[in-house]
Amino acid sequence: MKPAAPRTDRPPRTRQAPTVPAVQVVQNMVDVGLQVRAQRMSQSLRIDDAAALTGVSVDLLSRLENGQGSVRTDKLMGVLDGLGLALVLLPKDHPQMQMLREASAGHRQDSK
Repeated sequence: MKPAAPRTDRPPRTRQAPTVPAVQVVQNMVDVGLQVRAQRMSQSLRIDDAAALTGVSVDLLSRLENGQGSVRTDKLMGVLDGLGLALVLLPKDHPQMQMLREASAGHRQDSK
């Protein structure tokens, strides 16, 4: 089934995109949701347009962005791909992990 075309009958909302680092160590689904929402908003996409673009329901995308409930891995990967995000897995003891953890922690402190 082909996803519906994005709606063009409404002007985009002018809400400020949340600020998140370009690369982030995610610790939970709330962190994933923040990244997804920031990426969507940086592309000036309304949630319904992003859902259509990525082939998921508005409800699923909303739950994902808010870190609520569970989302199937294939749906998560489709949303990430559709919004131009990539999931990178590294061993916890990888040399770059400490740097990434510190950058993510510093950003979390700055945004409070």
